[in-house]
Amino acid sequence: MNKVALKKTDHARILIRGANWVGDAIMTTPVIRAVKKNYPNAHLTLLVKPWVAPVFYNNPFVDDILIYEEGGRHKKGWGTVRLARDLKGLRFDLAVLMQNAFEAALITFLAGIPERLGYDTDARSLLLNRCIPLDPVLKQVHLIDYYRGILKGGGLVDDGGTLDLFVGDKERNKAEKLLEDHGIDLSRPVVAINPGATGGTAKRWFPERFAELSKRLADHFGGKVLIFGGPGDDALGEEITRMSGNACVNLAGKTSLAGAFALIQRCSLFITNDSGLMHAAAALGINQVAVIGSTNHIATPPSNENSRIVRVPVPCSPCMKPECRYDHHQCMDNISVDMVFGEALNLERGGNG
Repeated sequence: MNKVALKKTDHARILIRGANWVGDAIMTTPVIRAVKKNYPNAHLTLLVKPWVAPVFYNNPFVDDILIYEEGGRHKKGWGTVRLARDLKGLRFDLAVLMQNAFEAALITFLAGIPERLGYDTDARSLLLNRCIPLDPVLKQVHLIDYYRGILKGGGLVDDGGTLDLFVGDKERNKAEKLLEDHGIDLSRPVVAINPGATGGTAKRWFPERFAELSKRLADHFGGKVLIFGGPGDDALGEEITRMSGNACVNLAGKTSLAGAFALIQRCSLFITNDSGLMHAAAALGINQVAVIGSTNHIATPPSNENSRIVRVPVPCSPCMKPECRYDHHQCMDNISVDMVFGEALNLERGGNG
């Protein structure tokens, strides 16, 4: 396919419909950077759900962020038409769809955006005039490369798979103060765990093992272990703190997403389930150990070189299910504290796995 032809190349207006989940959104950042570099004078706007927007704060390749208010102004039904009208008034020249849903194509079609680029998924080929056939091979590679396939399909120059995540000075300063207020010695390595994960319990390693791991990490590094998580993970964080003998500081639910990014940037080691924050740590280049059970270790592992995954293959994994079908979580049960702690020590020594 030839490069997407824009009538106003120097001052084109480009809309990118972003992914709906934090981890996926982070993995689209190489595409966003490449689109901007292909059209350096264009005005690039992202359309995203509100909980994803912090991923793109401070991003120099993004000029504007539009919030998809699906619970309010843009609620399905007439809200979809209203969103299309809002976009039509902004006179975009090109829409790049990172999201594969039919609705994403319908909205840009109704908005009258002349160039609409995306995969031919979800019966939307008639709505996209820059429709990319989905090569089955792309379903067998890392999701970053899956998204980058949109660039090739649009005739655009790729800019590599490096992830982008930018932390502002305000959030960085707030993170430093929060750590100091909780008595964290910033002259020593800052170590953190992320025991939660959205979408069900199947992706979660056991709280008692995170607690035992935290005891060992606290003893080894000489300081308390931070616990990350969203508002729904506060109780989980308290449980792990109690079981660890107060070797932890529970920050779950106590920061914004942008604040969590700033705190992760300050970490020397991050140990996590497969989650959005795992990809944040990858984008920030943080040493991390990822515990992988039910999810696809080929499609969505952390992409930074200084990360390790701990995984024990079992016949039913990856099942991609939110809850374990057999109620025994064998893929997680086979992962011991010794295995995860050993990978943490290996990273500390600068080992190659």
